[in-house]
Amino acid sequence: MLLYRGFSRNSRSILNRCQWVLLPLQHHHSILSSTVRSPPDPTRKEQLDPFSLVADELSILGNRLRSMVVAEVPKLASAAEYFFKMGVEGKRFRPTVLLLMATALNVTIPETASDRVVDPVATELRTRQQRIAEITEMIHVASLLHDDVLDDADTRRGIGSLNFVMGNKLAVLAGDFLLSRACVTLASLKNTEVVSLLAKVVEHLVTGETMQMATSCEQRCSMEYYLQKTYYKTASLISNSCKAIALLAGQTAEVSMLAYEYGKNLGLAYQLIDDLLDFTGTSASLGKGSLSDIRHGIVTAPILFAIEEFPQLRSVVDRGFDNSGDVDLALEFLAKSSGLQKTKELATKHAGLAAAAIDSLPESNDELVQKSRRALLDLTQIVITRIK
Repeated sequence: MLLYRGFSRNSRSILNRCQWVLLPLQHHHSILSSTVRSPPDPTRKEQLDPFSLVADELSILGNRLRSMVVAEVPKLASAAEYFFKMGVEGKRFRPTVLLLMATALNVTIPETASDRVVDPVATELRTRQQRIAEITEMIHVASLLHDDVLDDADTRRGIGSLNFVMGNKLAVLAGDFLLSRACVTLASLKNTEVVSLLAKVVEHLVTGETMQMATSCEQRCSMEYYLQKTYYKTASLISNSCKAIALLAGQTAEVSMLAYEYGKNLGLAYQLIDDLLDFTGTSASLGKGSLSDIRHGIVTAPILFAIEEFPQLRSVVDRGFDNSGDVDLALEFLAKSSGLQKTKELATKHAGLAAAAIDSLPESNDELVQKSRRALLDLTQIVITRIK
C-alpha cells in the first residue's frame, strides 16, 4: 500500500499512473551503442551479492569509522557518529564499490592461515585502499548532513535527520568535523595525486550544491546543466575515489581512467534513479518524503524530459513550484509524457557505460579478481532496478 500522506488527491492519482516505470525495461540494447554492453541480466544463475563479498571488511570498516569520529566534546561526538551507529549506517554502497574495485584491480590478501604466508606489501596496499573507502564514506555523510540543513529536511535513512534532532548549527559542525577527520586520514596516505583527487571532490560537492541553489530559469531547464550538477554532487565522489584506488595499486593511467569511468557512470545512473524514485517512491520506502525535490523547486531529469514534449511546462517550472497547484500541474504533464521512461533509459545507458569500463579492464585469470569484477557488473543492475 502506497503512502501519499500530505499529497493532494490530484497528485495521488497522477502518481498512481506513474508507478509502471519501476518495472525493468525490456529492451536495454536499443538505447546503447554497439560498443556498450547492457548491465547484467538479473536472472542469470551466478549473480553475486556484491555486499556479501566484502561483508567482513565492511564490518571492520564500520567499527573503524565509529572509532574515528570520536570527539572530545560529547555533544559533537554524538552528532558526528549519528549516521555511523549500528543500524543506521546504510548499506555502505560507496565503500562496497571501492573494496570490490580494489580486488578487481589487484589480488586480495589471502586469509590468515597457518599454511599461508601473508604478503606484507599486499597487506599494506589493502589497508591504504580501505582508508580510501573510509575517507569516501566520511565525505559522503558530511555532505548529507550539510544537504539536510540546506534543504531543511526532517528525515534521513528512515529516522530524524540530525538537523531536525539536534539543530542546524550542530549538524553543520558535525559535517565539518567529519570533513576534517577525512582530511587527516587522507594526509596520512602521503600520496599527492590521491590527495589532490579527493580535495577536488570536496570542491565539487560545494560547487554542485551552489549550482542547485543559485540557478537562472535557463539553467534550471537545461539537461546539460542538470547532468553537470549531478556529476559534482554525486558522481565525482565515487569516480575519483575509484581512480584513487587504482592509483594506490600502481595501475596505469588507462586502467585508472577505466576505474574513474565506472564510478562516474555508476554515480550518474544512481542519481538518475534517485530522481525518478522521488516521483514514484514513497516516504516509507525511501526514508524521506516523496516529491521532495519538486517541492523545493529542484528540477530533475523526469521534468526536464517532460518539458521537451510539453514546452508549456516551462512556464510552470519558471514559477518555482511555490504553490501546490503548480506541483499538481507539473505532475499532470509528467504523467502524459515519457519523462519517467526516458529517465530510466538514460540511467540504463550510464549503467551500460559503467559495465563497459569493467569489461575493458586487462584480462585476469585470478578467481577473486574475476568474482569482484562480476560483482561490479551486478551493481550496475542493482542500481537501476532498486526501489529505494
